Amino acid sequence: MHTHAIIGSPIGPLTLVAADGLLTGLYLDAAGSYRAGHAPGAEVLGRPADPASEPFATAADQLAAYFEGRLTQFSLPLAARGTPFQRRVWTGLREIPYGETWSYGQLAGKVGNPAAARAVGLANGRNPIAIVIPCHRVIGSDGSLTGYGGGLDRKRYLLDLEARVRQQP
Repeated sequence: MHTHAIIGSPIGPLTLVAADGLLTGLYLDAAGSYRAGHAPGAEVLGRPADPASEPFATAADQLAAYFEGRLTQFSLPLAARGTPFQRRVWTGLREIPYGETWSYGQLAGKVGNPAAARAVGLANGRNPIAIVIPCHRVIGSDGSLTGYGGGLDRKRYLLDLEARVRQQP
């Protein structure tokens, strides 16, 4: 059974979703302004839960540390549900170093299918655990920011945050 909790962040409310003690979702735009196609349904969210319960409390603590620049790698119990290819892409996303970006083509090569940049892009867009599985670190081959479920302003914020933290001594 899924449950969810909403927490605050510098980029707006975040909806955390869990099942069996594992984080299954982290969605931006919890206030209801989701872009078309990115809103999780009631079957995904489940019933509301206490944000102080696990795994929500640990996720909230780690996210706060991330936004404060004190955490560069999450250690949360995850259960991202998707096809085998999507899960391979999401595993590849977690290999992108903090503060760096890869193109869709680079990510496709890393997951063993260099010709699948478009399919990688689609899988990236279906990532259910934003920020923790850092889909914001994928950019266009020309270095441009490309689509992001939470909006390009949030993607830019996350990339800028990581770049600032990485540059600190």
